[in-house]
Amino acid sequence: MKVIQILLFLALFVCREGISQKQQYRVGIVGFYNLENLFDTDNDPNINDEEFTPDGLRKWTPELYADKLGNLSQVISELGTEISPDGVAILGVSEIENRKVLEDLVKQPKIAARNYQIVQFDSPDMRGIDVGLLYQPKYFKVTASRAIPLMIYDDSGERIRTRDILFVSGELDGEPLHVLVNHWPSRRGGEAASQPLRNAGAMVCKQVVDSLINADPSAKVMIMGDLNDDPTSPSVRKVLAAEGKIKEVRSKGLFNPMFDLYKKGIGTLAYQDAWNLFDQIILSKGLISPRVGGYQYFQVKIHNPAYLFQKSGHFKGYPFRTFDGDVYAGGYSDHFPVYVVLAKKVD
Repeated sequence: MKVIQILLFLALFVCREGISQKQQYRVGIVGFYNLENLFDTDNDPNINDEEFTPDGLRKWTPELYADKLGNLSQVISELGTEISPDGVAILGVSEIENRKVLEDLVKQPKIAARNYQIVQFDSPDMRGIDVGLLYQPKYFKVTASRAIPLMIYDDSGERIRTRDILFVSGELDGEPLHVLVNHWPSRRGGEAASQPLRNAGAMVCKQVVDSLINADPSAKVMIMGDLNDDPTSPSVRKVLAAEGKIKEVRSKGLFNPMFDLYKKGIGTLAYQDAWNLFDQIILSKGLISPRVGGYQYFQVKIHNPAYLFQKSGHFKGYPFRTFDGDVYAGGYSDHFPVYVVLAKKVD
């Protein structure tokens, strides 16, 4: 099956070789982007954001903040536009300081016409970085949203203050869809030592998905985010039990379209000259079952055009980041964005 023509208003035509009749599809594009420390320039006394102020370590001025917003909006404006001129209908984001930075982002000229709306809750993270969801209301209608706390503790029994999981339910073109936006704990302290923290995040997501599927076996659910783990890591492969092949997904299972990309050595961020694929979008069986009908998984993409790669310096060949150490580099993010294309037949 191949795409032979793209029409406006999210209409996609495909045909099978040897068959002249065209089948029309509507498409919906859903993405995720780690925005790499999108902080405003104000000092919030309730969080540790002092380095992102004009007098702080990063010398974070209104001019640099404006430059960062412009850069991010450029990337967001491009996501999925080879399929639909309106780009991503839904975009999960991470490493944002607060709602204000998202309000400033969606007002940027390159994406303002899309009228992105915002779902965001402040989390207990010590640095004040949260997750959020942007959506175009002409395609997605939010019916419910809440923050799910991730209750994890250190060896002394003290709670580790990390990001909540954002749970949003709504309707994509009138069709129920649930989205879990994540930014699981980092690998600080070592991958193995910190693995239980990410396993805990995966367990919360798995419990939510199981609950939704128990209520509706055809429920369409997306788990997305910067998981700080790869598709083969225990949190994803064992706790979520996310399979890399559609045929291996069981009735209550999950499909990870990022799996094959990772196996090919493709990633969304680089560390010590090796690629990781931490930024993932994982789908419930309802999104890969033609018998369910409606929107189904069509393809996954990592958005990594040439200009998003660092051209020189210590991070040459890596995603073009905002800072090189504490020096402003003028880039975009140290992560590439990802998105999936969903398609459904139009009668």
